[in-house]
Amino acid sequence: MRIGMIGLGRMGANMVRRLVKGGHECVAYDHTVEHVKAVAAFGARGVSSTAELVNALTSPRVVWIMVPAAVVDSVIGELEPLLSAGDVLIDGGNSNYRDDIRRAAQLRGRGIHYVDVGTSGGVLGFEEGYCLMIGGAREAVALLEPALATLAPGGRQATAAGDAPPAGGATADKAASLAAARMGYLHCGPPGAGHFVKMVHNGIEYGLMAAYAEGLNLLAHADAGLTAGAADAETAPLSDPQFFQYQLDLAAITEVWRHGSIISSRLLDLGARALAEDRRLEGFAGHVSDSGEGRWTVEAAIEVGVPAPVLSAALYGRFESRGRAQFTNKLLSAMRLGFGGHLEQSP
Repeated sequence: MRIGMIGLGRMGANMVRRLVKGGHECVAYDHTVEHVKAVAAFGARGVSSTAELVNALTSPRVVWIMVPAAVVDSVIGELEPLLSAGDVLIDGGNSNYRDDIRRAAQLRGRGIHYVDVGTSGGVLGFEEGYCLMIGGAREAVALLEPALATLAPGGRQATAAGDAPPAGGATADKAASLAAARMGYLHCGPPGAGHFVKMVHNGIEYGLMAAYAEGLNLLAHADAGLTAGAADAETAPLSDPQFFQYQLDLAAITEVWRHGSIISSRLLDLGARALAEDRRLEGFAGHVSDSGEGRWTVEAAIEVGVPAPVLSAALYGRFESRGRAQFTNKLLSAMRLGFGGHLEQSP
């Protein structure tokens, strides 16, 4: 395929590299000239504007954008007058699925296909491939399948052989088949479906990360019985200090969990690597951001009445990590002082 890529940050640039390595032609643009030069050195054709990018493509044009959700509409605004009926515009970032539905309807009026692709793989994707969750019209997804297959971990297109055909006896959509899912890409449904699935994927990610972090924090404090606790009216004493005298090697523990444990995962791999490099994690302040998907997941759960207490707690934990609980804690301390004369203790 010949495909245009707009947005050459950490993921966009590596996706271009993987596509070029897989035999595709990439025309690449980013407002940062150095990013364009970097992918051009790898074999992509670098251009200096969106207009130049569109002109370098052949019909039906395929343009993939990898930009922050906040600027997707402005990029589409630049591209829409340059594209023609039959062209395909892909948003592979982390947009809200509701925006996808609106954009697809807007572009459909001009005969332009809009495809949303939830993309998971991060900085490891160049070597290991990207898990792709796709929303959009079947004919548009079919046109993209060679590139989708190259980006995915399987590195090749699926065959629908062995999959049950849909009701009515029609030929199965290969990108919507189990065979495609086994390759690492899946056409999940109409516009917005790809980002909806990726949204929930990221909500689950929040919960998994929080579970690892909380469990390891407990292990990190398993030596509480080795130090003398405060003996005053403001501090609950450790009732059985003899039971908490373990000085544990968290780097080694996370490493052993990686081998044969039921809780092994890629997230655990990343945690183990971080602890091996910095056992006290002194290079981190503990300020945990959220880019929106966790919030949207919790909002969707509320709207449809589905309980999601773990995902909600993980999201609120991220808010707390950024100091958003400081006023709460000050008020708690003030009330304790008011009703019982309790003075704050030093950390």
